[in-house]
Amino acid sequence: MAKQIPDLDATVRTGTGKGAARQARREGLVPGIVYGGGEDPLPINIPFNDLLKKLKAGRFLSTLWNLKVDGHDDFRVICRNVQRDVVKDLPTHLDLMRLHRNTRISLFIHVEFANEEEAPGLKKGGVLTVVRPEVELNVLAGEIPEQIVVDLTGREVGDVIHISDVDLPKGAKVTVDRDFVIANISAPSSLRSADDEEEETEEVAPDEVEATEMKSEE
Repeated sequence: MAKQIPDLDATVRTGTGKGAARQARREGLVPGIVYGGGEDPLPINIPFNDLLKKLKAGRFLSTLWNLKVDGHDDFRVICRNVQRDVVKDLPTHLDLMRLHRNTRISLFIHVEFANEEEAPGLKKGGVLTVVRPEVELNVLAGEIPEQIVVDLTGREVGDVIHISDVDLPKGAKVTVDRDFVIANISAPSSLRSADDEEEETEEVAPDEVEATEMKSEE
């Protein structure tokens, strides 16, 4: 299922260059530029507080945005760069790229784990260790999936889940050309401790035990 595309509100920035950018910042705005899509670059301003809130929410660079600019039709963009103040680490400029619905882009998609209650390994006290909470996929701009779902039904302790074990959303392709690990179910810590103690006991040679006993008698 394609995710709902969030809005990003902006206004056209009059004038270009450092002077116009500084003026925008004094007015509580962050200057930016929209490029690509076979059209001329469009200088814009975005309200500072609105942008900062979206940045703090996370995944700003991997989110497809519906850009709303006064006097222009809405169009889809993705952020390719956010410049920040080197001291305050606050946004000072951003670059946005226009996209069409049939444009393919690479984005990091969240991994969701389903049916944990149906995993025998977890019922036994096993621990789900997530190796990749996000996976980079190449997808159509108009069909960006909300998440990748990993079904844990029947999973036992010791099971390792690879990307090949996951049903990817329609039209999505993995950007890494290898069968990498998504997660695994490891043994409970109590069981691992017991196994470690057993291994240590087994590693003591009989002659070492005898030598220890003779030394104690002396």
